[in-house]
Amino acid sequence: MQNHVLPSCEQLVCQTYHGPQMSTEPAFVDDYLAALLAQASQLISAEFHEVVRAHGISVPEWRVLASLAGGEAISIGQLAGIAVTKQPTLTRQIDRMAAKGQVERLPNGEGDRRVTLVRITPTGAAMVAKLIDLAREHERRVLEPFGLKRAETLKNTLRRIIELHQGAGGGSSDE
Repeated sequence: MQNHVLPSCEQLVCQTYHGPQMSTEPAFVDDYLAALLAQASQLISAEFHEVVRAHGISVPEWRVLASLAGGEAISIGQLAGIAVTKQPTLTRQIDRMAAKGQVERLPNGEGDRRVTLVRITPTGAAMVAKLIDLAREHERRVLEPFGLKRAETLKNTLRRIIELHQGAGGGSSDE
């Protein structure tokens, strides 16, 4: 005579929703690079966005000013990719920021009238300078548990991923 063990309610529920055997592998999104990058970015960005808003700057303004800080004039298309914003949304944002004197539009020096360049103004640079210092401090706190060498390796890896996949489709998101 065989001894039959009846499954518990928990095992029956699990079998109903997940099939008879539970996998010991992590859920797909818990091991998928794009999902992990998106989650990490969202969490870290949300922490710093509280600081940005506390300084009276909107998150879209921060993204634009930080992207333009210390650099040359760039096209709106390039800026959209860096600031992770859809181009039409960014164009409206640039209009508002230009009206405040934070950025300025420039004609394309190469003669292509379809391309508008944007650069930060001294007013915009002054607005964002303190936030950049605070962003660097935030980044240091985020990366500190990993050590300088591992943090730099991570950043280099991310730069390489961006380089390899830039222009490969996907586009910018709108927030």
